[in-house]
Amino acid sequence: MSARVPRRTLLRVFWRSLFLQAAWNRRGMQNLGFAYAIAPALAALYPEPERRREAVGRHLGFFNCHPYTAAAILGGAIHHEERVAAGAEPPGGPTLYKSTLQGPLAAIGDGFFWTALRPFFGALAALGALAVGWPAVVFALALYNVVHLALRFGLFRAGYRKGDGIVAEVARLSLPTLAERLRLGGAFLCGLTAALLLWRGAVQAGFLSGAVALAAAAFGYLALVGGARLLPAAYAIVVAGIGAALVAARWHGSS
Repeated sequence: MSARVPRRTLLRVFWRSLFLQAAWNRRGMQNLGFAYAIAPALAALYPEPERRREAVGRHLGFFNCHPYTAAAILGGAIHHEERVAAGAEPPGGPTLYKSTLQGPLAAIGDGFFWTALRPFFGALAALGALAVGWPAVVFALALYNVVHLALRFGLFRAGYRKGDGIVAEVARLSLPTLAERLRLGGAFLCGLTAALLLWRGAVQAGFLSGAVALAAAAFGYLALVGGARLLPAAYAIVVAGIGAALVAARWHGSS
């Protein structure tokens, strides 16, 4: 029995973790994906079929986390399984580790990846598409995947090496602070995109069309500041903007 997982096996586990949500279900959510990902490591640690079945079974319990930050828990679970295989901790250690960290890391992952990193690159792609065309969209998508895969692998490796120390490692990254900066950067990129659209509209259709678009944007901003709900306000702004644009176009064509 080996108490260490070979490096090649760890790479297989990380590769499998990319499919964490492929078997998502209402009962266990990501449990099947987690068990599938960690299975090669358990096979290396527990050659005996009975102990291996027991190890797989404890990873079939409920699990739900952000699919990116779950890599840290997966690496840490292997760290704890190595200790279980060596007799250094009880079999419940990996399960306790997972249940303790899945909630906090889910919140951190949602706040950083879903509400900051992805919108930032989406805004970058939109601005790039207007400025230079479709290659900018491909570039933004490729860069996003490089960043998020690098972070996922780094979290997986840190979880495996540090175990419970992953908490300090994640704190050291200051992801909430970085997320706030990305949100500000994304808002700035959205502003540039809007300005570029206004400029193009004014150049192609005259000053009046740019003024109509600017007025619609200002109306939407004031509505949101005044406490209007986001989606109803957005729909109203779009309808009002289209109506004003049609009126302006008809007036411009008749003049």
